[in-house]
Amino acid sequence: MDGLSEKQNRIMDFPYMGYDALICDGAVRSGKTSIMSLSFLLWAMGNFRDRSFALCGKSVGAVERNIVTPLLSIAYLRQNFDIRYNRGGHMIIVRRGPRENRFYLFGGKDESSYTLIQGITLAGVLFDEVALMPRSFVNQAMARCSVEGSKLWFNCNPDNPLHWFRQEWILKAPERNALHLHFLMDDNPSLSEDKKAQYRSMFSGVFYQRYILGQWVMGEGLIYDMFDQTQNTYREMPAAVKHNAQRFIACDYGTTNPCVFLDVYDDGEHIRVEREYRWDSRKERRQKTDQEYADDFMTFMGDDWCTVLVDPSAASFITALRQRGVYVREADNTVLDGIRRTGALFAQRVLLISEINCMGLIGELGSYMWDDKAAQRGEEKPVKQQDHGPDALRYFVNDLPDWRFEGVQTT
Repeated sequence: MDGLSEKQNRIMDFPYMGYDALICDGAVRSGKTSIMSLSFLLWAMGNFRDRSFALCGKSVGAVERNIVTPLLSIAYLRQNFDIRYNRGGHMIIVRRGPRENRFYLFGGKDESSYTLIQGITLAGVLFDEVALMPRSFVNQAMARCSVEGSKLWFNCNPDNPLHWFRQEWILKAPERNALHLHFLMDDNPSLSEDKKAQYRSMFSGVFYQRYILGQWVMGEGLIYDMFDQTQNTYREMPAAVKHNAQRFIACDYGTTNPCVFLDVYDDGEHIRVEREYRWDSRKERRQKTDQEYADDFMTFMGDDWCTVLVDPSAASFITALRQRGVYVREADNTVLDGIRRTGALFAQRVLLISEINCMGLIGELGSYMWDDKAAQRGEEKPVKQQDHGPDALRYFVNDLPDWRFEGVQTT
């Protein structure tokens, strides 16, 4: 097809090349997902009738954002097919003349997600961001592809080199009769040099290696190596900014471990962490009760009440706050994606920390490390030491809307 890169054309040709599966991995914004989605739909409509297909992502919302919305915007598809999306039923119905097929949306967010896809018979599955899905979900979806001529379609950004998908699919692509295509931003002809530079500025360290260079590498060393003590800090927040910003408080609860509250202001352009509360029961040699922490919190919040994000495991503390009338949301405790999103905000100099009022948080950011022992087991996680401020910060970042990460999450 005109206007496509060589690798994008190979995606369009894949269904007719004799392979059973397609694997596309590599950098963000490299043109994998959009072309794969188009090729998948055209293949399905050209080869099947009255069949069911699955579009799988980390969540149904991610599938809508990465696949459904771009597909519905393609003029060629609107002109040649009757495409209707049933948002309530999470299903796309595509018709052309007497031919009709159904495309169901599924989210593979955790180990229990495999139950969502049980019982359905499929003629093909497209896995978007497959490295973010549990193996049980992916295996269950593959097992549902019992229709003759069915094919599997995978795309992802790189993760750690011991990730199960790399070990079982990418490294074994030939023996699985799979076509493996590795993408970089230069493989997307629609991306300008200015846009490429913008995306390069979003990442640093391990995330730059993965999302820009397209490498499967293990996180090691300092996690937030992109945090700059000059460019990511400030001395005083202007009164006008504070007045117009939306306020949040993010809490990482601890009893024997330190308890941290972060006072955060978001004006839509910059995010400023203005103050922090800390109580380390080991250093103070006294452990506080939930009620005492709740009293401290009310003093910390003051008269300007706001939305509060709390570690979801702190059920008793959440109850204590709600009993005082505080609006509490249980935080999203996703670790790796939260670290990536936080790092992107630091790299773009959007996330700023008060150098006067948040010395504890700044100190922890400078010692927040990847766990080398976990890496040797093929796991990727931070060292669980001096991480309470970064954890609270991640709770806030995970609560931000997707538009704050434009381009960061798109494959």
